[in-house]
Amino acid sequence: MIELVLVGIGTGNPDHLTLQAIKALNAADLILVPRKGETKADLAELRRAICREVVTNPATRIVEFDLPERDPSIEDYRARVESWHDAIARIWGQEIDAALGRSGRVALLVWGDPSLYDSTLRIAERVGRGRALRVRVIPGITSLQALTAAHAIPINQIGAPFLVTTGRRLRDEGWPDGVDTLAIMLDGECSFRTIDPTGVTIWWGAYLGMEDEIILSGPLAEIADQIVRTRQEARAQHGWIMDIYILRRA
Repeated sequence: MIELVLVGIGTGNPDHLTLQAIKALNAADLILVPRKGETKADLAELRRAICREVVTNPATRIVEFDLPERDPSIEDYRARVESWHDAIARIWGQEIDAALGRSGRVALLVWGDPSLYDSTLRIAERVGRGRALRVRVIPGITSLQALTAAHAIPINQIGAPFLVTTGRRLRDEGWPDGVDTLAIMLDGECSFRTIDPTGVTIWWGAYLGMEDEIILSGPLAEIADQIVRTRQEARAQHGWIMDIYILRRA
C-alpha cells in the first residue's frame, strides 16, 4: 500500500513546522515538490529550503515536478478547477508509480493546513482511485492563525461568530447577514473595495511568517488604496503573492 502524507508547513517558515511534521518528512521514502513556473520559483525554493533544514534521513528522495496550469478555455469556474485537479492527480500518480511502485510512503508539503481552503485532499482522493492508497494529514499553522498572530488580535468577539469565506463570494454576494467579522481568503481582486467601508476595520497580511512579511491595518475607508498599491508592488517584485485579511464591522 502507498501511504500519502499531507504535511502542513505553515506559510513557508521552517519554524512553523511541528515536531510531528518533521518526523513525517523524515519517515517518507519520497517527498514531492511542485514547480509552478519561473514567476513562482520562490515557492519551490521555500519547500527545498525546508527540506534542507529538517530532512536528515539520507534514504528520503526528493523529486520535483511541474504543476499544470488551469485551462483558460474552460469557462465554467467549477469545471475549470475540476479539470485542473484531474491533471494534478495524474502527475502525482505518475511520480508515485515511477518512484515507489505499489508500496511506500510519499509526503507532500502543503501551505498552511490541508483542511482549510486547500484542494490537496480532493486531489489525493483522485490519486487513490485504482490504487491501494491511504491518506494521512499532518496539520499545520494556517494563514489565518499567522495573520491574527502578526496583528496580535483575536479573530472573534465575545459570544459572536465569524465567517471564513473567499474574495469571490464577497465580491459576488456582498457582506453575509448575521455576522460582523469575516476572514477573506483566495482574493486576487482586492474585493474589499466592493463593500461599503463605513465602520469597517481591516487587518491585512501578505507573505505571513516569511522574511518579506507585510502587514497593514486600519479603517477600511482610509487604508484600502494603500493595501491595493502595496499588494501590486509586492506582486510585481516577487512574481507572486499570498495574502489574507480580516474585516470587522463596528
